[in-house]
Amino acid sequence: MERPKNKFLEELEKGLGNHQDKKSILMEYEVHIEGILIESYDCNDETEMMERIISRLGSPEEIAAMWKEELSVTPSNMKWLFILMNILFFGGGSLLTFFHNVFQWNWLSVIWSHLTAIPVLIALIYMFFWALLGYEIGKGFGHGGRSLLKKTFLLSLIPNLLLMVLTVFEIIPHSWFEPLLTKSFIIACIILTIILYPISLLGYRWGKKASI
Repeated sequence: MERPKNKFLEELEKGLGNHQDKKSILMEYEVHIEGILIESYDCNDETEMMERIISRLGSPEEIAAMWKEELSVTPSNMKWLFILMNILFFGGGSLLTFFHNVFQWNWLSVIWSHLTAIPVLIALIYMFFWALLGYEIGKGFGHGGRSLLKKTFLLSLIPNLLLMVLTVFEIIPHSWFEPLLTKSFIIACIILTIILYPISLLGYRWGKKASI
């Protein structure tokens, strides 16, 4: 039953191409396949054995594609992905606020009314974004991702702080945020901003466990 193993590894090697970790990946999968061979005493022929290996590990093409995709996820890509996502959130919110207050289109006023009626739901969705940020970094980079998490968090926070400064100094008119800008809403925003990093950190620890 060595031929199914050799065939699988040859196809995987071909699929990996010039992957920098090709040698270690092949060694790892060879160990897995040998374990499957030992357990598969009930297989009658090589075709059945190959099907057993693929059903347990996936096809060589699928495995090669997975490793190539993982190679494209670099710390820099991950950092800028979340920074840009947060900028998009704030950019979209800023444009919505600007157009609503300047042009006062009816259809936009309807959207504005619906969104301002669900601030708690929006806040929960936004908290999920920060938890996801930590989770993806923890899952993708494990223990070494802690410093990446801090850098990504601090850079992603710039739009939040910028909006606060512009609002506090009334560069953005307070009336633009009615009926949101109540005392309780401001306190909630401050508290939520303070807990953003702990939320990201929890997500990071969760992702780190999931990566093992």
